[in-house]
Amino acid sequence: MPFPPVAEQLAVIRRGVEKIVPESELEELLTRSRAEDRPLRVKYGIDPTGADLHLGHTVPMRKLRQFQQLGHQAVLIIGNYTALVGDPSGRDETRQRLTAERVEANAEDYLNQLGRVIDLDQTEVHRNGEWFSQMDFAQILELCSQVTVAQLLTRDDFSKRFRAEVAIYLHECLYPVMQAWDSVEVRADIELGGTEQLYSFMLARDLQKGHGLNQQIGVMSPILVGLDGVRRMGKSLDNYIGIGESPYEMMKKFMQLPDDSMRPFFELLTDVPLPEIDELLSGHPKQAKTTLARTVITQYYDPSDAEAAANQWDREIRQGELPADIPVIELAAAELVADGLPADQLLKLTGLCRSTSEARRTIQQGGAYWGDGKQRIDTHDQSIPVETGLMVWVGKKKFCRVKLTG
Repeated sequence: MPFPPVAEQLAVIRRGVEKIVPESELEELLTRSRAEDRPLRVKYGIDPTGADLHLGHTVPMRKLRQFQQLGHQAVLIIGNYTALVGDPSGRDETRQRLTAERVEANAEDYLNQLGRVIDLDQTEVHRNGEWFSQMDFAQILELCSQVTVAQLLTRDDFSKRFRAEVAIYLHECLYPVMQAWDSVEVRADIELGGTEQLYSFMLARDLQKGHGLNQQIGVMSPILVGLDGVRRMGKSLDNYIGIGESPYEMMKKFMQLPDDSMRPFFELLTDVPLPEIDELLSGHPKQAKTTLARTVITQYYDPSDAEAAANQWDREIRQGELPADIPVIELAAAELVADGLPADQLLKLTGLCRSTSEARRTIQQGGAYWGDGKQRIDTHDQSIPVETGLMVWVGKKKFCRVKLTG
């Protein structure tokens, strides 16, 4: 199949991309590829440092899939050796190191999940242990001799830690060198990743040039924010939407997004045309979020699952019907006073509020309810009759049923 025209390829590649380095070479590279009928080798590396992938991980993977659809060769690097070091990008402290066994188990999980985003049958997959495990000490010294300490300290994360007199361990300095060497091994024409990877991308160009290879171009996507619309999406911040979560869990999280964070989600996670995104965002935010959620969920589940999730959210959240999956909280019957509890104590004991003072503020603001009929709690000392099956609410999204024990 012939490659699409260069202008068409550029439009696809540039969507949702923050930086292309050096951008001046991209059009020439695509033109040469088309003239020679030679697919570009497009590299993306991921370290299997956890068990689950979230939507932030899928941003560069979706770009890799787009390159596949344009006719180019996807080259996926599973960083089983770089994961043993730990990526210092964006870190102000040393990462905890993983065992080889944990990394390999994570790698298998990652591959299963990656197949939901890219076409693994048409992807060249490598573990970078294929070459790093074969290096003897002399070869490692030779590789390290090609990079200066001054170069390493130009990395933003290293320079910040150096100025702050925070420890930088020698093994961490190997990480960008290893990532860059991967590009030499697979002869990458293009590398995909986030903007925090700029240093490693440029170091790869230097190493490729030193070995007489064509120099890669870095195509860098912005960092996807999490549910708060501010910090980067991440599991450690409980700020993420996992691609393995149920459609309804994904729907609930999408509907929590701040209104002003929807545009990057549309641009980075969907193929909705830009004029259509503008039209959606000019309308009601709830409708835009519902469309966004359905579009993304459909990439991982059947359209009927996305539709069912949207309908369930509408019933349970907007129309106030009881959710299907209600947490059950056990309370000791000995805690009760005359078969009941003061409202502030009930909210604290069920964990819906972290403290008595928070419970009192919530009640004062009119945000606490009890019973299947959602009766408003009026005062903090109101006695709430407690029995197994009691429904307790804080706002629309925090709720539980009580189960008495003892």
